[in-house]
Amino acid sequence: MSFTGENVSSGMGLAENSKSTYLELQRMRAFRYVIFKIDEKKKEVVVEKTGDPSESYDDFTASLPEADCRYAVYDFDFVTSENCQKSKIFFIAWSPSVSRIRSKMLYATSKARFRRELEGIHYEIQATDPTEMDLEVIRERAR
Repeated sequence: MSFTGENVSSGMGLAENSKSTYLELQRMRAFRYVIFKIDEKKKEVVVEKTGDPSESYDDFTASLPEADCRYAVYDFDFVTSENCQKSKIFFIAWSPSVSRIRSKMLYATSKARFRRELEGIHYEIQATDPTEMDLEVIRERAR
């Protein structure tokens, strides 16, 4: 997918399958989560991993690298106080404090453009360590 007339500082392009994979999570609930990474050679955001709908939040967090940045989308199921089953889609910008400065800069400058491509996100979380995206944080935001 090419974006003409955009300069490099506005971020990376979006690989064809990145958007379609997100739509499968959003519309068909085909995945519990999708982890995206920036492919610097291709200058685009690509799908790194998808999680089966049966996977847990722990499976998801264990799939994120400890020392490198990623974007992720997580489909969170919960029950409201009125006993209704609901689902909210979270966009998580994972930027661990131990990751390389270059990586942090690349993900930071590309985030807004990438995020705009994903319609239907309910909440966004910026996390620099696992506690900032703990399941309790997700649960609180979803309520």
